[in-house]
Amino acid sequence: MILSCQNISKTFNEKSILKNVSFHIEDYDKAAIVGINGAGKTTLLKIIVGDLPADEGIVTLSKDKTFGYLAQHQSVNSDHTIYEELLTVKQDLITLEARIRQAELEMKNTAGPALDRIMESYSQMTHRFESEGGYTYRSELVGVLKGLGFTEEEFDKPVSTLSGGQKTRIALGKLLLSKPHLIMLDEPTNHLDMSSITWLETYLMNYKGAVIIVSHDRYFLDRIASKVIEIDQTKASVFTGNYSDYAAKKEQLRAAQLKAYMNQQQEIRHQEEVIAKLKSFNREKSIKRAESREKLLEKVERLEKPTQARTDIHITLEPRCASGNDVLHAENLSKSFGDLRLFQNIGFDIKKGEHVAIIGDNGTGKTTILKIINDIIPADSGSLRLGTNVHIGYYDQEHHVLHMEKTLFDEISDEYPAMNNTEIRSTLAAFLFTGEDVFKRIGDLSGGERGRVSLAKLMLSESNFLILDEPTNHLDIASKEILEDALNHYTGTVLYVSHDRYFINRTASRILELSGHTLTNYLGNYDYYSEKKMQLVKTAAAETSGTSPVSANAAEESAAKISWKEQKELQAKQRKRENDLKRTENRIEELEKRDAEIDAQMAQPDVCRDVAKLQELTKEKERIAAELEELMEQWEVLESQG
Repeated sequence: MILSCQNISKTFNEKSILKNVSFHIEDYDKAAIVGINGAGKTTLLKIIVGDLPADEGIVTLSKDKTFGYLAQHQSVNSDHTIYEELLTVKQDLITLEARIRQAELEMKNTAGPALDRIMESYSQMTHRFESEGGYTYRSELVGVLKGLGFTEEEFDKPVSTLSGGQKTRIALGKLLLSKPHLIMLDEPTNHLDMSSITWLETYLMNYKGAVIIVSHDRYFLDRIASKVIEIDQTKASVFTGNYSDYAAKKEQLRAAQLKAYMNQQQEIRHQEEVIAKLKSFNREKSIKRAESREKLLEKVERLEKPTQARTDIHITLEPRCASGNDVLHAENLSKSFGDLRLFQNIGFDIKKGEHVAIIGDNGTGKTTILKIINDIIPADSGSLRLGTNVHIGYYDQEHHVLHMEKTLFDEISDEYPAMNNTEIRSTLAAFLFTGEDVFKRIGDLSGGERGRVSLAKLMLSESNFLILDEPTNHLDIASKEILEDALNHYTGTVLYVSHDRYFINRTASRILELSGHTLTNYLGNYDYYSEKKMQLVKTAAAETSGTSPVSANAAEESAAKISWKEQKELQAKQRKRENDLKRTENRIEELEKRDAEIDAQMAQPDVCRDVAKLQELTKEKERIAAELEELMEQWEVLESQG
């Protein structure tokens, strides 16, 4: 065991944050601390590292064990370049290397016992140098810098000229290179792009030590965590497994009950529809089939609907009016800033009802595309065309249209006077504003808090085309889930930029990847995109080793075409089933009508006396009955495929 926390309690201004929190971390654990914003996750980390005293309880770090801590906001002040700053972590090795070089010089001019002493010291130093990674630390340092998103051209940049996010990445790099026995990270992915997050995941999964992470990035936690510590209403609960395992275990019974209930309700509705349809055929056999199904349905033990989580907070998004099918057409868009080219001659179409995510590394131009669409900045070339009746709702992290003098409550109520007190409070609660928070002035809020208010207003705007720039930033997991549910039930169109892979996975039906100055289309969610990218890497590697190498872009275009074809084939199959079902129903209706006509004919006096005619009509009725039997079986099969 490397760390033990026993009965940790902490109170701020008479408000209990943590109460009797206990858990332990084994030597190689990868643990995640989760909970809503304000639950006390960062407070707990600060108590563990000694930045805050606990009111009660004991934190025990095993003897001779080291730890490293990355806070959310790091202030790295240095006159060094980026490369030099990370090199300071390896100062012991640099000093040792200098001593080795000095010993080599001394050995050239020394003899006798003195030489023996130098050689003995030299042997010990070189052994230590090798065992501590002296021959690999520079390449390791370069690997960490590149993994965290720095290019070789940036290595010589002075640290003093960097942004806050870049300085946090420097601090993270230094921490990783120091290789403590326990790494503690507070929201480490906030300033990383997707490729850097993926690199960090791999690094931490293979790390030969223990890791504690506070993060709202569920995809990140899924890949790394082997233990989840949940802070909920001042208490701590420990779950084994990753984030998905935790979520599943926490709501396992409720989820199972809800799923069983929903499945049963769906099957009941399905059976009732089939019974009604069979009765409408008005045939003896079809009626018997309907009655048989009714008896089976009556014997079903009906399940009660379980209570659902978060029933007190629910956002409903509904456009004021429907747009046309063609929402946005972009053609040959290009944009550069000076010598920096972001993208060139890109084009794409957005259709009604689509949920499209734009992804890519930092600095590729994702936000720029959104700003061009919203006419905030012009494109260098190309054209944009909005479809009929399209009304945009835009969430821009840099341009929040809020009234600084108003309270949060007034900001919503003045904009939407039809909403009552409870509805306003529920909306604000979904974005982490509860109790007296709703009466805070907008001007007194942090940038992240203003962003959440702006997002809340957008969710109420009734626009039919939502354009969102990093909508999940500053939201905790529960609020992300509320937003995800709202978007998934939204009947309008959504285009957004996000690096939250879990959010993309749940809400995107299509992904546009901006890379290498161009866009590549993937018809699916993030898992589908990730799978296709892996296939492309393998294909490119195989083809590169062959006689006719193919470029990655060509491979991506090929994959996009294949995925488009797959989707079209699936849609074609569905349309065929619907057409076959309709034809079958029409044919049944025709035969039923003809059968009734025959019955009427056979009841006529002149036909009753015409034996030949009666035989002819009887044979026709038999053919109709046989065909109806076959059609009804066919109808049941087709209907069950829906």
